[in-house]
Amino acid sequence: MSKINNRYQGVFTALVTPFTSTGAVDIDAFKKLIEYQIESGIDGLVPCGTTGESSTLSHGEHDRVIDLAVRFAAGRVPVVAGTGSNATSEAIQLSQHAEQAGVDAVLLVNPYYVRPTQKGLYLHFKAVAESVSIPCIPYNIKSRTGVNLENQTLLRLMREQDNIVGVKEASGDLSQMKELIGIRHREFSVLSGDDNMTVDLIEAGGNGVVSVAANLIPRRIRELVHSALEGDLEKARRLEKQLMPFFEACFVETNPIPIKTAMSMKGWCREAFRLPICPLEKEEHYAVIKKAMENLDIPEATT
Repeated sequence: MSKINNRYQGVFTALVTPFTSTGAVDIDAFKKLIEYQIESGIDGLVPCGTTGESSTLSHGEHDRVIDLAVRFAAGRVPVVAGTGSNATSEAIQLSQHAEQAGVDAVLLVNPYYVRPTQKGLYLHFKAVAESVSIPCIPYNIKSRTGVNLENQTLLRLMREQDNIVGVKEASGDLSQMKELIGIRHREFSVLSGDDNMTVDLIEAGGNGVVSVAANLIPRRIRELVHSALEGDLEKARRLEKQLMPFFEACFVETNPIPIKTAMSMKGWCREAFRLPICPLEKEEHYAVIKKAMENLDIPEATT
C-alpha cells in the first residue's frame, strides 16, 4: 500500500541558482532547469534554499528568483520557497514577499550563527508562521546552523500553528527522525534533507526528500523515492545502492559546489558561484564527481 497521503511528499528539488559569466542570475539556465525538473516528474521545486546559495543573494535577487520560479513552474508543481534567515524580521519580510509572489509554501532554515535557545527557535518559527497564511516548513540542519530543532519544540509548533505542516530533517540523526514520525499528526510531513538517508526515513514512515542530487538526476531520484513510498523497498534499496556514489560525490566539498560542478559538466549551468562559495578546492574531486556520473544516463542540456 502506498504511503503517499499528503501534499508535501515525494521529491522536492533543492534548486541551484545558476549564474552567468558576469555573476548575475542566469535566467535562461534557471528556466531550462525548471522545465527539466517538471518534465522528469518531480513533485515540487525549492528555490532559494542552501543549495540555491540564498545567503549570497541580495534581497532583490532573492525575491526575483522566487518570482521566476513561480512564473516558470506555472502551477504545474508546488513551489516551496526558501525564506529563512538568522533574523526573524528578515525571514518575515522574505516570507511575506514569497506569499505575494504565489508560492505554495515556505521553507524556513534554523536561524544560523546566533544559535538560539529552543525558546528562541519556538518564538522565531511562531512569528514567521503567524506573519503569513501559507504553509511553513522548518528546516532543521545543525551542521550548518549550529543548533538543533528538538522534537518537543517542533511538536509544540505543530500543535499551536496550523500552517506549520512539515519539516525538512537534515540533523543526520535517524533516531530523532523516527521519534518525530511517532509523535506527529498524520498530515505533518517529514522530509529528508539528505539524499543518502531518504530510503531509511521513508521506511520509518517519512514522506520524501528535499533533494540536491535531483538537480541533475531527477528521474532517478523520483523512481527511488516513489518506489519506497509505494512500499517496494527492495527496488528502492537497489536504486539507492546504484546512486550512493553520486550522493557521496555531491558532498565531497561544501554543497552546492559539487552538484553545480556536475551540472556544468552536462551544460546545465556554469561552474560559477558567489563568494565565499568557490570552485572545487581539490583537483582530484573533479575526477570523483565525473566517475560518479558514469552509467547514470544524464542528459546534456539543450541549447
